[in-house]
Amino acid sequence: MDTTPEKIALSDLDKEQMKTFSDFLLSYNRLSEMCFTDCVRDFTCRDVKESEKTCSLNCMEKYLKMNQRVSQRFQEFQMVASENALAMEKKLRK
Repeated sequence: MDTTPEKIALSDLDKEQMKTFSDFLLSYNRLSEMCFTDCVRDFTCRDVKESEKTCSLNCMEKYLKMNQRVSQRFQEFQMVASENALAMEKKLRK
């Protein structure tokens, strides 16, 4: 087995990519199930009704906007926390 630093780094990168992809699929499946459950009501015909289609699109759009907003707020929180930690570290060094 080759344990060179390059191989180890590549292996870690592969694991991280697989985790990212797995997280994406989990989120996608959650979104699909949630919107399907909320929007699809009629199983008597093969066609998707216009109201179901509109509902599904609105559901998806709201979910993605919410997800984007939560991510944005998390980044803002992380920046403030990092700045506070840096300021505290500087204060302790004095």
